[in-house]
Amino acid sequence: MRPDVDVASPALELWAGMECTINRVGDVQRDQLALAGHYERDRDLDLIASLGVRTMRYPILWERIERDTAGGRPWDWTDAQMRRLRELGIDPIVGLVHHGSGPMDTDLLDPHFPERLAAFARQVAARYPWVTRFTPINEPLTTARFSALYGIWYPHARDDRLFLRALLNQIRATCRAMAAIREVTPGAQLVQTEDLGYTHSTPALAEQARFENERRWLTFDLLEGRVTESHPLREYMRWAGVSDDEIADAVGERCPPALLGVNHYVTSERWLDDRLDGYPAHTHGGNPWRRYADVEAVRACPEQARGPASLLMEVWARYQRPLAVTEAHLGCTREHQLRWLHEVWGAAHDVRSRGADVRAVTAWAAFGTHDWSSLVTELRGDYEPGLFDTRGRHPRPTALATMARALATSGRFDHPALAAPGWWRAAPAADGFPAPMAPRRAHGPRSVPRPILITGARGTLGVALTRSAAERGLVCRGLSHGELDVRDASAVGRILDQIRPWAVVNAAGYVRVDDAEIDVDSCHRLNVQAAATLARCCADRGIGFTTISSDLVFDGAKGAPYVESDRPAPLGVYGTSKARAEARVLAIAPRALVVRTAWFFGPWDNWNFLTTSLRQLAEGTAVVMADDLVIGPTYLPHLADALLDLVIDGERGIWHLANAGGGTVADIVRRTAERAGLDASLVQGCPSARLGYRAPRPAAAVLDSERGRLMPSLDRALDCYLGTRAWERVDAEALTA
Repeated sequence: MRPDVDVASPALELWAGMECTINRVGDVQRDQLALAGHYERDRDLDLIASLGVRTMRYPILWERIERDTAGGRPWDWTDAQMRRLRELGIDPIVGLVHHGSGPMDTDLLDPHFPERLAAFARQVAARYPWVTRFTPINEPLTTARFSALYGIWYPHARDDRLFLRALLNQIRATCRAMAAIREVTPGAQLVQTEDLGYTHSTPALAEQARFENERRWLTFDLLEGRVTESHPLREYMRWAGVSDDEIADAVGERCPPALLGVNHYVTSERWLDDRLDGYPAHTHGGNPWRRYADVEAVRACPEQARGPASLLMEVWARYQRPLAVTEAHLGCTREHQLRWLHEVWGAAHDVRSRGADVRAVTAWAAFGTHDWSSLVTELRGDYEPGLFDTRGRHPRPTALATMARALATSGRFDHPALAAPGWWRAAPAADGFPAPMAPRRAHGPRSVPRPILITGARGTLGVALTRSAAERGLVCRGLSHGELDVRDASAVGRILDQIRPWAVVNAAGYVRVDDAEIDVDSCHRLNVQAAATLARCCADRGIGFTTISSDLVFDGAKGAPYVESDRPAPLGVYGTSKARAEARVLAIAPRALVVRTAWFFGPWDNWNFLTTSLRQLAEGTAVVMADDLVIGPTYLPHLADALLDLVIDGERGIWHLANAGGGTVADIVRRTAERAGLDASLVQGCPSARLGYRAPRPAAAVLDSERGRLMPSLDRALDCYLGTRAWERVDAEALTA
């Protein structure tokens, strides 16, 4: 069923939530809200309210309050935020422990954990007696698995008995906490969340899959009092050393949730395969009897993945209690984030139409997540934006925020990026894993989608953009200079009317920096007049327009990296043409996007400065590079993805997109050579004046951003570049063998 179909009242609601995990690894607690900067901003809740959201999962985390007690005023921040929620008319669902193990002097196996959490819960209820909905512990089963079965989080156990006791301790704590809360607020409701997926397998692992598919219900089954002698896992629990008395003590007189919160992710469905060959070593695991690979079902067997609608119907059929999707988030490029929320929203409508009482979908990770790529065991700086991107001075609304506002206020949203399905709706590669999958249509026939139009499609950047768009399932049309003369307004208008793009990215232009010094007119026509022509034609038709500029708009005299608000002062003809193009484009189309970038290198371009240098070094030939020009190179795949995200977000104005970091040209080539295992001593530095440049270059024109550093570090970029080049060499050798 399409997500814009009307269903019976009350309407499906759009809730919001902030990723708020405080997990512990060894003796270190990692606080997602601190990493996201939430404690340093006092207007985050206003941003949520501006989307039309009226219900929010909001954390009052036990670990943080206890940690800050030594400072004397642990409740000040929370008091202010809770007061602001009431002023904004947002109803909070208060969480107390989110993937945590309590303060540093307790943990999930501590027999005193439940009573201590109950005492904290009573404090929260007494302080905010108007709050009626609570989630004392988020995802008890998932947290117990990660902490006491897999050993990832504290207390780092790997034992079935300890896993079950960690789970029972959290269930006991939930029951005790709700009892304490109800002493203050008798009508308080339990909103219990759990990550629910489904395990698929090869026939040899069918029993393991059946076991895991029963285990996923334990949080809800325990709270409902269903884990009796006849429960399918009762024998397993007895085998692991869990007695009937322990279960009875944990559950007490039952504490059934008023609402079941389903946290579901693309990766929540798993595939178990006893055929280990072809799966990366890090996916290998097993039970005491058999080794197997454990991977995402949507990568290994997408045709079997059940999806959110099927899983929601399972929950409804089993418990017949009100439901909500309490987390819907995807760490990916922007169009896939939109597609995932779109699919979950549609699934909720689908199951409502079949009689399930689904109340809401929660747009999770409002301010993004940090380092979930390592399950928050390492701080690598891996950031996934959410409704807002916090990498700038202020949280920046992404296209997800636009979507959330539309869903919260009208229940409907459309965007050209939704024309194709998410990657999880695609067919697997020939070897099954882990190659990315080509998109296919998820639903029936639809109208012809409007594309992104890329001019200069055969140039270095144009190739990178069209390749990235294709990999992301974004409908794209690339035109070379021979197919479209961007200087001809009539030709541009005809093409725009014919193709009907929703966005145009101008990757065309005059790029020969030294030749521009003697070919001034050609450079001006291609870089200034053509960009202005495209901008005007797009503005007249309401089409989003993006054009590319350069670090060479600066003279290098600042003595520090350049940000967007720095005034251009070009040294040469090429830089002057780019600076004039920026001004013309923004005067014609104030909502246009201008992206400044620099010194491209990429895995598919064989003539960039790094690739040509490495080729010579691999042959044992010395290379001569400037040691007096400080640059900030840009890895093309990172640039293409960041640029397309900004286009989808509808961003405007000047943005700097370059990998963070820099160095002299010679030093960067040496660093890359060392990473590649080549002889870096063959890189010879010399003054740039000896290299025969006709055009003057700025001595130091590294780009930084005051709007948001959207691209990884230069070191990460170099590793990605070399990794991709190595893979392509191996692949080419295999094809020719």
